[in-house]
Amino acid sequence: MWRDTLLVAGKDLRIEARSRVGLSQVAPFGVIALVMFAFALGPDRSAMAKGAPGLFWVAVLFCAVLAVQRSVSVESVDGARDGLRMSGLDPAGLFLGKAVAVAAQLVVLELVLGTGAVLLYGARIEVPWLIVASCVLGTIGLAATGTLYGALSAGLRVRETLLPFLFLPIAAPVLLAGTRIWQAGLSGGVSSDATQWLRLLLVFDAVYLAIGVIVYGPIQESA
Repeated sequence: MWRDTLLVAGKDLRIEARSRVGLSQVAPFGVIALVMFAFALGPDRSAMAKGAPGLFWVAVLFCAVLAVQRSVSVESVDGARDGLRMSGLDPAGLFLGKAVAVAAQLVVLELVLGTGAVLLYGARIEVPWLIVASCVLGTIGLAATGTLYGALSAGLRVRETLLPFLFLPIAAPVLLAGTRIWQAGLSGGVSSDATQWLRLLLVFDAVYLAIGVIVYGPIQESA
């Protein structure tokens, strides 16, 4: 399973590195979203600093949808999906590999968007480890759920619109927990509330990773 995970993740990341879609389209989209949010909040720097956690995670969520759609679309032509099914690769390895590739792209995007949130909104990070922990756990959750629901919508003609419809409500706990943890990280205090949200992210990640490992194979067969 782990060998197949590395093979699939390497394949997807090489495709993205050659196409540069993430850097040329998805990352600029996220930055533009942050700029538009800044315009909507107006010139009040205090309001922008308070809104930075939520706006950062909304931008990450939008970018995650695009990254997952890209992950699905690269296998929608030339029978690539059928080729993967008949390759003999472990379905659990397929799921984890695609999730790892999406997560790697999200990490780069979060670095870009986090820098943008600091520069545009005047946010000051007081507790860096909370910010890092929320991003790591949130990235795992978004990658796992996105890969799972991307597979569910892969065989449908309306997958471009169906995927956000399925994915965004399920990803709401990541958005909420990530925002609360960022608020604690920017305010300079590690409250019990922040640790509870970290536990929520841990449980969310574990549940969806387990579900994906178990059901990804049957989903691929029925897609």
